Amino acid sequence: MDFFQALVLALLQGLTEFLPISSSAHLILPSKLLGWPDQGLAFDVAVHFGTLLAVMTYFRRDVWRIGQRFLVTGFSQPDNDARLGWWIIIATVPAALAGLILNDWIEQSLRSLWVIAITTLGFGLLLWVADRKATEQKTLLQLTFTAVLVIGLAQALALIPGTSRSGITITAALLLGFQRVDAARFSFLLSIPLILAATLLKIMELVSGGDGSGWLMLLFATLVAAVSAWLCIHWFLIWLERIGLLPFVVYRLCLGLLLLVLLMGGAL
Repeated sequence: MDFFQALVLALLQGLTEFLPISSSAHLILPSKLLGWPDQGLAFDVAVHFGTLLAVMTYFRRDVWRIGQRFLVTGFSQPDNDARLGWWIIIATVPAALAGLILNDWIEQSLRSLWVIAITTLGFGLLLWVADRKATEQKTLLQLTFTAVLVIGLAQALALIPGTSRSGITITAALLLGFQRVDAARFSFLLSIPLILAATLLKIMELVSGGDGSGWLMLLFATLVAAVSAWLCIHWFLIWLERIGLLPFVVYRLCLGLLLLVLLMGGAL
């Protein structure tokens, strides 16, 4: 992989990790469409670490406040911030268990363009329905155990390429009546433990496997992913208030239809 390919893939990771359009699908597509080599485990670690830096930096005040209050009051009389910490932990459990049990099967059976095309279309339509029917009556202060569990189970579906972790969790939150910006904010906070866990797991695999990629390219990819992800979070929250989710629905439908046409025409 050369620096141009590293730039494109790092940008794809940074721009799609937090948008409701599926980062996993966009990272698979270059190798499938352009014949690019697999980016390798070390590169995956670098770009995931970049997006982790971005979300933790952007929500640093929230992360600090939630962590501090969780440690002080979380086990006795949790306040709103400590309770949000509990909700994040609970919502992370389904995806973590699903990842441990099904990750190998998903890697072997579901990383195909047919799966990506179908999930891009199907979950894009579901996102459109959720956006159209959004009542936006609830804030994060009105999260309940049931709502958190539903969002957590939805997040587990994002293991399937093309689903989009942010897309499916925002969809679930909107269908439960939460405000768009609060749904996105909870989705982004919810990404932190999963990205952290995935990064640590990949680092362990990297150390045991001895995957040795160039450090300069890895640093470059980390910085590109971090900066693009931070800008993506910032502008997405602004656009969400102004124009909603329709542009992302349209993008998903166009991408999914294009992939289906190319697949059925034998071009892929």
